[in-house]
Order: sequence, then C-alpha cells, then structure tokens
Amino acid sequence: MNQSALPQGGPLVFSYLHLPLHFIVPGLVALAIFRPRWQRAWMIMALTMLVDLDHLLADPIFDPGRCSIGFHPLHQWPAIAVYGLALIVPALRVVATGLLIHMGLDGLDCWLP
Repeated sequence: MNQSALPQGGPLVFSYLHLPLHFIVPGLVALAIFRPRWQRAWMIMALTMLVDLDHLLADPIFDPGRCSIGFHPLHQWPAIAVYGLALIVPALRVVATGLLIHMGLDGLDCWLP
C-alpha cells in the first residue's frame, strides 16, 4: 500500500477509532456494571448512537475536525444534563449511561488535535 495514502495524524486518525469505541466502551461498561444483563445493556447502549442523527442537520454532515459537544442539538449541555439526571431513574439508567458514554467519546474530539 502506498504510504502517502495513509492518514498521517490528527482528527482523521481518531475518526477511524471513534466509531469502534462507541461499541467497545459500552460493551466494557455493560460487562462491568450490568453483568447479569450485559448483552441487553450493551445493545441498548449501542443503540444510543442514534443520537448522532442530529448530525444530519449540520453542513457538512461529517467534519473530522468539528467538536460535536455544543454544536449539534442533542449534544448541547442542557441535553447532556438531562442524560445525567436520567441516571436517577432506574428504567432509564442503561440508556442514560449509553448517552453519557457517547457524549464523553464525542467530547474527546474537542480535546484531541
């Protein structure tokens, strides 16, 4: 493979890891916290990726250098606060955990070069 065709760093390299992390991290959390029902918890947390549908409202839809937190409607701080409050409700705890993991991973985009 031509070495010049490979990404050399920056936001684009992290974007290759970003999507798998949205499945790996919830899986690890499901195993650690929701062990008796980890598979169901993992699936629910993976489905929280649907929160990224708000990216369809952006132009361009995908920008590897953009910080999603504070930019997209469902990635705003008030929404994140609601996700945090939802941890209190047992029936919403898995969904809230998935959403907060998602926001945390998306927040990495704001700090990485």
